[in-house]
Order: sequence, then C-alpha cells, then structure tokens
Amino acid sequence: MKQSQMLIPTLREAPADAEAVSHKLMLRAGLIRQLASGVYTYLPLGFRVLKKVQEIVREEMDRIGAQELLLPAMQPAELWRESGRYDVYGPELIRLKDRHDREFALGPTHEEVITSLVAGEISSYRQLPVTLYQIQTKYRDERRPRFGLLRGREFLMKDAYSFGRSWDELDVTYRAMYEAYSRIFTRVGLNFRAVQADAGAIGGEGETHEFMALADIGEDTIVVSENGTYAANLEKAETLWEEPAASDAEVPPMNRVHTPNAHTIDQLCAHFGLEASAFMKTLLYLIDGQPAAVVVRGDREANETKVLNALGGEIIELADGAVVERLTGAAVGFAGPAGLSGVKLLVDREVQAMTSGIAGANETDYHTENVKPGRDFEADLVGDFRNAAEGDLSPDGSGPLKFYRGIEVGHVFKLGTKYSEKLGADYLDESGRRQPAIMGCYGIGVSRILSAVVEQHHDANGILWPPEIAPALVHIIPASAKDEAQMKLANDLYRRFADAGIDALLDDRDERAGVKFKDADLLGLPYRIVVGREAAEGRVEFKSRAEADKETVSADEAFDRIKNM
Repeated sequence: MKQSQMLIPTLREAPADAEAVSHKLMLRAGLIRQLASGVYTYLPLGFRVLKKVQEIVREEMDRIGAQELLLPAMQPAELWRESGRYDVYGPELIRLKDRHDREFALGPTHEEVITSLVAGEISSYRQLPVTLYQIQTKYRDERRPRFGLLRGREFLMKDAYSFGRSWDELDVTYRAMYEAYSRIFTRVGLNFRAVQADAGAIGGEGETHEFMALADIGEDTIVVSENGTYAANLEKAETLWEEPAASDAEVPPMNRVHTPNAHTIDQLCAHFGLEASAFMKTLLYLIDGQPAAVVVRGDREANETKVLNALGGEIIELADGAVVERLTGAAVGFAGPAGLSGVKLLVDREVQAMTSGIAGANETDYHTENVKPGRDFEADLVGDFRNAAEGDLSPDGSGPLKFYRGIEVGHVFKLGTKYSEKLGADYLDESGRRQPAIMGCYGIGVSRILSAVVEQHHDANGILWPPEIAPALVHIIPASAKDEAQMKLANDLYRRFADAGIDALLDDRDERAGVKFKDADLLGLPYRIVVGREAAEGRVEFKSRAEADKETVSADEAFDRIKNM
C-alpha cells in the first residue's frame, strides 16, 4: 500500500461530539466516518482491520467445527411473533413493511431465522449436533447511539447457533465456544474477563457468560472477587449471605413521624440523624404492566434484573408519579411496605433480617418508625433483590468484591428449547420419538472489537495496533520524497515485504518529515522503518510504535526482524 494512493484522511483534531478515546482516534486516523447517528463507513485502513478481525473469528469458529452460512438481514415479523419476541424486543427492533403491507424487521439477531431454517432441514438425530455461524450486519434502533462503534445502530456481528440432542452435547459445544472466544480475544490483543451474566432479551434456560474488555469507558460494571475466582456482571452478581441470628429485642409499635420534604435517603438521614442502613427503601415498578413493590435497605440499590427474573416477567419499568400516588395515596418518596395493598411485595433478604427500620408511611410528608418485618408487613417473596456493592463478600468465599468497567465484546448462551419448541426445530430420536433440539447461541461484536482494542491500546499520540489485526505490520517512511537514495531504498524494502507476503504501508507522499511522523503515530502500525540520511549506506532507523527507543540498523536486518516476527 502506497500512502499517496490511499484514502487516509487524517485529522489534527477530533469532532467535538466524539467522546470516547477510541471514537476520537479512529476518526482522526481516517479509519471511519459517520454517515448518520450510529451509522459508520469503514475507510480503507479501518476496513482492513475489520477484515483481519473477521479472519481470526473464522479461523477459530472453523477450528471447533462450526459451519459458516449467511442468513437474510430482513426477517418476516411472523417469525418474531411465533417466538414471542416481537413486542418484547421493544423500540430497538427496526420494523418496516413492503409494498404488500407485509411486516418485516431488520435483524438485530437471528435466533428465529436459524431455528426456522433448521426446523425445515434437520429431522433425524443422525444430523445432530451441528453448529452454524455467520458474520453479518445487524440493526438496532438504539435510543442513544454513542462512543462511535461501541454503541451503534448498524454493526457487524458474528452469531453462531448450536443444535444438539441433549444438555450434555450442549455443555460440550458451550465449552468449546467459550475456549474459542478466549483465543479470539487473546489474539486480537484484548485484556478481557469472562463473567457470569443474565440472558436478557435473548432468554434461555441455562448458564450464560459475557466476555468483557476492561476499559474505563465501558458501560457495564464487572464484579470480581479479590483473588479473581468469581466474576459476574452487576446484573447477575451475588454476595455471600449468612442469615443473622434472630434478635429477642422488643420493638415498640409503629410510630408515624412528620417528615416534610424528606423524600430521599440523604434527606431522611439528615432528618433522623441515622445511617442509610437504618431505612427501608420501597420502590414501585410495573412488571409487564402489573404493579410490584421492591423493598431494599436504604444504603442499597434495587437490581431490576433480579426482580424481573424472580417474577418471570419480560418488561420492567419504574412506576411514574401518577402510578405511585394511585397505589400508595402519597407522592413519590413516601411509599412503605406496611399497609401497602394491591401490589406484589418483594422484600430483599437484608430487609427481612432487620429487627426494625424506618419506612415510608404511604402518606405524603410522613414516615413510620419501628417497622418490623413479619409483624407489620408480610412479603410475597423474600430474596436477593439488590445490587452487589464493592467490599461485599463474593458468594464463593474468595474475598471481597471489586468493581471494574467493561465493554461487552462477546456473549454465550445456553438457550435450551426456548426457540426450538416454539418454532418446531425438532428431530426423531433413536426410538422414533420427536424431541426438541437443545440450542445454544454465541455472539461476538466484530466491529465493536475495533473500538475496544483502541480503548486499551493507545497513547497520547495515537493508536498502538496489536500486530495480528493492524492494517499493516510495518510503516516505511522516507524522510524526503525528493531524495533519490531514500526513495530507492524505501521502494526496495516495500517490494521485499510485498514479495514475502507482509503488509507494509509506504509513506511516499511529498510531505515534511514531521507531518509523516505525526501521521505514523496516529495510525499506530506496530513497526516503523525510517529511511533517512544514511540511505546511501543501506542503513535505516528501526523502532516499535509502542517504544520510544530507536535503532540504526541495516535495511537487511530491519527486513529480517519483521520477517522473523
């Protein structure tokens, strides 16, 4: 690749609306350009990186026996209705109609389509197990696209789906896929963690793991034990729980207290002169349209995923002021479990274990002291309904929990029969009985990997690409395009690399050396060969992009070093 002939429109400054470091650097390096909010064009160097990531993904998928195919991006809405996800997926599903008024959706994922395909093509146990995958553009109408490729409305994804005869077969495939993902993310240069996760809108009946690239910009919180043996995302994270000994202390009757304008925990702490843990915080939700109340300690945050899973629901939303007033007779901030009726009452186990506490009185500007669980209110469900907090003990006893930020780059699910039963993907077993296939699904955000890598691999001057996915391995820079000796040696090196099958970028532009070096830092190719004043003697300057040190070596030695890598 000769730089004078390539579209590499570098920028000295990033657009003002670019927030994440990766977004800024990928725009400045001329790798991507925005067409619309959350929709990006990959320019030549960016597309080269994208293709290299795809090659790694294909190699590792093929290595474990997965077969590549390509499914339609435009999916009939009837399939989504059959699976029950058409309404559940919500406004992120991009819906459209054709000229005959038939409804379609642009695929955000392909469980329905692949299951429908297998239902029509596989009928016998002899055809199983099988794993199929594709690398394809996906579409989601994100409410707030941001951070460049990290949260877009159009993105490239690898999605794989396994079909087997038993849970044991699924376990084998799941483990093989888990290990393949670990190899993929290692090869692309990511510092990542695999964490226990919640299945979310994909659903399923078994375990699921997310692969998280550690990064401060990450929108997910990763909870990890001190020695690293326990890891989960915040939605899924549990804590060590030991039932406290029951107290024999007598609790006085409930006492109504005037608390004007004290409707937050901080305000209540100031009003009563107590710590937040002395309060019972009652939150009102609508679960699939039905009201539910969740009670957690005042110093805790409710975990909506745990609440949703406990009730077997699909959609959870915090009740607005009008709903709260209808259910409690009070303004927001004064709800309490005692005397609350007409709602499902979920009480966190920490609250249930309290001797007593202060809670809302279900009356505006009033709270109640001496509220005792079991005496003054009865829970419909008692369980773990709160977020883990830093310092909590991990459930496996491996020490206190620490929090990190992460970017989700992959997710593996054990689906079971969630889709196969609804969409008719069954087979005849050895006894001639019809059985639903046991499914798994496995996704990787291929385009998202680019941003995750840049978030982890950059410095103040630009990107530092890991060698295996760099747009080229070596950047050849003649200091002066007007110097015949320099250009001859630079072109000779360029041809030798091409003949050896090594990607090289030759900066043959008639630009000042300083401009070339700044662009080279920004583009971040792993190795740099500068052809300068010693070109006539066949000597060049060799350096790694990640290191400050430079060496003057012969052109032959520089070539051999790269070739041997």
